[in-house]
Amino acid sequence: MPIKKYLRFLAALALACCLGLVSSVSLAAGPVMIFAAASTTNAVSEVIKAYQAAGKGKAVASFASSSTLAKQIARGAPAQIYLSANVKWMNYLAEKKLLAPGTRVDLLGNRLVLIAPKGAKERGPIQAGMPLLAWLGEGRLAVGDPDHVPAGIYAKQALKSLGLWEKAEPRLARAANVRAALALVERGEAPLGIVYATDAAITPKVMVVGVFPEAGHKPIVYPLALLKGQATPSAKAFWQFLQGDEAKGIFKKYGFSVR
Repeated sequence: MPIKKYLRFLAALALACCLGLVSSVSLAAGPVMIFAAASTTNAVSEVIKAYQAAGKGKAVASFASSSTLAKQIARGAPAQIYLSANVKWMNYLAEKKLLAPGTRVDLLGNRLVLIAPKGAKERGPIQAGMPLLAWLGEGRLAVGDPDHVPAGIYAKQALKSLGLWEKAEPRLARAANVRAALALVERGEAPLGIVYATDAAITPKVMVVGVFPEAGHKPIVYPLALLKGQATPSAKAFWQFLQGDEAKGIFKKYGFSVR
């Protein structure tokens, strides 16, 4: 290689190393970044407040569908911690070797419920043969998109177990995440929706029609993990705090089961 090209190569390599170092230092020095499932918005936001109030450090969160967040992480988004609403999307990152070894834990559990706008007509129990289409009338069933949103995936499994999926599928209002599905029912744009029990509990604008049998869908598990290359002391400290008694108390307050 000619000497000038070689020198240019070394200069470019040095610049890349410096930029990478600056990026790493900036991420380590700033607040801890957690990417968390939309259904944990209220709870995780309160956990962050408690963490900061205790003087333990600073943290910020990005909330969206677990699938959206996992894909962003895979594309290089600057997250240090990931909290998913199902194991599928945590497995997706594990298969790409993007998790810090030994940091994956099952943190939370939840239940799946059928909701309606507050004050709506009472319906019967959730069971095989229930007249779901009659309950919908001319409206649609609000769910997270079952192609990728965890709440929608669980909803599909639950409806299949009741023999209702084929009839319900054409009547779905597919939302980008579970909170978007909740909002459709809150605004009266959908007469019914399927969300987590914790989502239904945060708003006075909806009522729970019934709880889906847990045997009808895979266990609702929220795995937590540090991300590869991002296990800084501050990130580890917040990851541990999320598993501690104070955080567990907050999660329980919002209706999650803790593991």
